[in-house]
Amino acid sequence: MSGTLLETVDERGVATLTLNRPEQHNAFDDGLIAALTASLHRLGAAPGIRAVVLAGAGQSFSAGADLAWMRRIAGQSFDSNLADAAGLAGLMHSLDRLPKPTLALVHGAAYGGGVGLAACCDIAFAAESARFCLSEVRLGLIPATIGPYVVNAIGPRWARRLFQTAEVFSAERARAIGLVHEVVPDDRLEAAGAEVLRDILRGAPGAQAEAKDLVFLCEGRPVDADLGRETGRRIARRRASDEGQAGIAAFLDKRLAPWRRD
Repeated sequence: MSGTLLETVDERGVATLTLNRPEQHNAFDDGLIAALTASLHRLGAAPGIRAVVLAGAGQSFSAGADLAWMRRIAGQSFDSNLADAAGLAGLMHSLDRLPKPTLALVHGAAYGGGVGLAACCDIAFAAESARFCLSEVRLGLIPATIGPYVVNAIGPRWARRLFQTAEVFSAERARAIGLVHEVVPDDRLEAAGAEVLRDILRGAPGAQAEAKDLVFLCEGRPVDADLGRETGRRIARRRASDEGQAGIAAFLDKRLAPWRRD
């Protein structure tokens, strides 16, 4: 495990990935991108992992891209820049499609790629003092690899404004536009995360993975006969699964399902 990324796993199977470049406000460089991507791939495939929490060490969640790294890569060839961009795009895709519930706990600054990380997580909570910004145009750049996830989270209308203005906006504004789900007092951020994790751990792991995939199936599609057939097939498969059978039996018998961690 890279020193720029800290990983812990508790007895319930909750993994916490903490971006650990506090002096750089947890800005990305190629090393942090690679470490975070590798951890997500490993945790996503690990059967004992029930959820993944993303946090930042020090004063900030993540200030986006490291400027020294950007200066270095900008001076290289187009092909080198393309490969580098593919690494960040791969990180965002891995987080967005992780087959485990994901939770971002955002404090301090969440700029550029930090906004992208929050947008890729299933659930995002922000401390009241958190501040957000899509600052790329002020550097002559665009929020390209994070763009699809941010647009999905906040919609095209707000994306058009925030991509153009690069304005700093509050946690409350982030909640209002759909980037984060809840805003809590700074000293309650971890406690609020713990509360939603308790709810997550009451769900069946396989069902949660398939429920997330169901969102991707339905997103942007017309509600037609093909979608009806596919969703019917999926619930039939779930009812016949070991988890489905165990969950229904536990409910009828008024006992806890075997995956419950409460």
